[in-house]
Amino acid sequence: MLRRARLLVHPGTVLHWRRDLVSRRHTARSRPGLPDASTAICRPCVYCFARKTHSYLDLDTGIGFDSQIVVKVNAPELLRRRLGSRRWLGDHVAMGTNVDCYQRAEGRYRLMPGIISALTEHANPFSILTKGTLILRDLDLLRRAADVTEVGISVSVGFVDPELWRTVEPGTPAPERRLDVVRALAEAGVGCGVLMAPVIPFLGDHPAQLRATVRAIAAAGATSVTPLVLHLRPGAREWFMSWLAAHHPHLVRRYERLYAEGAYAPKWYQRRITRQVHELAREYGIGPNRTGTPRRIPVPAAEEAGLPEPTQLTLL
Repeated sequence: MLRRARLLVHPGTVLHWRRDLVSRRHTARSRPGLPDASTAICRPCVYCFARKTHSYLDLDTGIGFDSQIVVKVNAPELLRRRLGSRRWLGDHVAMGTNVDCYQRAEGRYRLMPGIISALTEHANPFSILTKGTLILRDLDLLRRAADVTEVGISVSVGFVDPELWRTVEPGTPAPERRLDVVRALAEAGVGCGVLMAPVIPFLGDHPAQLRATVRAIAAAGATSVTPLVLHLRPGAREWFMSWLAAHHPHLVRRYERLYAEGAYAPKWYQRRITRQVHELAREYGIGPNRTGTPRRIPVPAAEEAGLPEPTQLTLL
């Protein structure tokens, strides 16, 4: 249940107190998920499947989704309470699986430092998926967390075409800036994979486009790349098709045929994209992501150098 906080906020921002936080509804592969810092962003991606979640709060999934941000302002406190419960079994917590926990609102409300600290205090494994460059603000916290638990970090980069980015992801950092995040994390000793998502049919799936994207991901130092073809769930489907009709009307019929069976592209198409990306990944020296494999931050060489040399014990 949600209760609106009595705080002075900018118009278009809706603050809520939550009585519970961790939910299994937002997860993949039965991992508990942490509802993100907000359920919408200004000028969101046209394909964003999180639109439907706005209706859970009786809010509009169209213009309302584009203009109203819902912030769970007591998220760190609720998380600490949940992690401290005897009923909590230390399950992996996946963040960023619905919408981005490092979107613009996080710069103002600063919920993630408290969330990461709570997970660290309880040595609870977690992962973060983001398009946001703001994650670098919390690099020290992530390093400390990885000293005591399993931490997985992935950045979402579906393509590097600047024109495509401007039209379908206008509210996000440019692909180059996201790859800078991957590069910065790698240089800091933090392994970071890339979710190559979404691969957009007929707009971002040309072999040359896939090659350019995988090459850029490899150059940034990503530990893995995992492709994911665009899916169009109810709510997102209507919005995306409306955008497609306005910007690429010649593709509407092709999309209707490709997604005739539901929210996902046919298996043959998904397999083709996956095969192409994995072949390119091998060519450029990176591999596909292994599901459930955390990326641990290694102990810096300087710290290892300070350890005493082992001594050989004798029996006499």
